[in-house]
Amino acid sequence: MTKKVIVTGASRGIGFELVKQYAIAGHEVLAISRSSDKLEYLKSECLKLNPNAIVHPVSFDLADGNFNSTLLPYIIKSFKQVDVLINNAGALVAKPFTKISEEELLRVYSVNVLSVFRLTQLLIPLFSSNAHIVNISSVGGIQGSVKFPGLTTYSSSKAALISLTECLAEEYKETDLAFNCLALGAVQTEMLEEAFPGYQAPTTAVDMATYIFDFSLNGSKFYKGKVLNVSKSTP
Repeated sequence: MTKKVIVTGASRGIGFELVKQYAIAGHEVLAISRSSDKLEYLKSECLKLNPNAIVHPVSFDLADGNFNSTLLPYIIKSFKQVDVLINNAGALVAKPFTKISEEELLRVYSVNVLSVFRLTQLLIPLFSSNAHIVNISSVGGIQGSVKFPGLTTYSSSKAALISLTECLAEEYKETDLAFNCLALGAVQTEMLEEAFPGYQAPTTAVDMATYIFDFSLNGSKFYKGKVLNVSKSTP
């Protein structure tokens, strides 16, 4: 059955590969990112893989954009309902604690936490009865996990995202909506290179996208309100 899927952070890394997998499988995807050029490239790649792919590229800044007047009307125009939401977009600042500016702090939290809150809130009326909302967090956000210097904003924001997922699951536990959170370990992406220059992760973006793809379509049969640690290494 064809699903209506929204993926944020779609222009690179896991999000880019994830959109391709939905397109290959014949699902209709709305891909959100700031970079319009990268989104158009993503759409062209999807069409090469599946000439019948339906990909809606949406250039939108999750930190600064107007969700109500800009993003929501486009979603409503494209989709009558939403079956899967992947809150994948992430922002990272790798700096010593005392060197982080207020602007950097606010941007990281705006992308990693506030945008998830706002987008999910707006989509509540559009979710199908058994929609699956998957929030992409980090093992660094799990209480008691190994922490790393310079990642204060990133890890603390990902901890907030984990808590937000649990709160939403509790609030909607009497419905068939499923809210789950995947706390990812090291995946070989541009963001990992920013945080740990030169480190080679044991997991590729394609491998992780494959896992998330399957989980988004089947995980809600087994999990609801859960935080799953998806990691084979530290970091």
